[in-house]
Amino acid sequence: MESNEHITATVLTMTDAFHRGDIPAILRSYEPGAVVVGAPGKPLSGEPALRAMFADFIGLKPAFTYAGHEVVKAGDLALHIAPWKMTGTAPDGSKVQQQGLSVTVLRLQPDGRWLMVIDQPFGDALLHDVRQG
Repeated sequence: MESNEHITATVLTMTDAFHRGDIPAILRSYEPGAVVVGAPGKPLSGEPALRAMFADFIGLKPAFTYAGHEVVKAGDLALHIAPWKMTGTAPDGSKVQQQGLSVTVLRLQPDGRWLMVIDQPFGDALLHDVRQG
């Protein structure tokens, strides 16, 4: 498997863990100290905050799909870009749909794994939130 496939595999492994509701497996896709944007403009870091945010998402029983994956590498860093859609079910039974552009920075680990350092699933939010200044 080439490095770009390893990078994409990290993202897909994390996505599969979401589908299974496996928070420890989700967390294993991230470096300690990683930053994840749980909602536009709301970056989170630290295991307790990430666990709580991931538990909220898992409560929706999410199903994620990607419209493709692009990877740009520079040494031991990689940028992964992927348009995504998510469908789920809110606690009241109503359907939930979201979509966005995932922009993720990964770093090559000494053991050869690629782990996420910055995960911004709402990378296109600025395009949808144009404000007059």
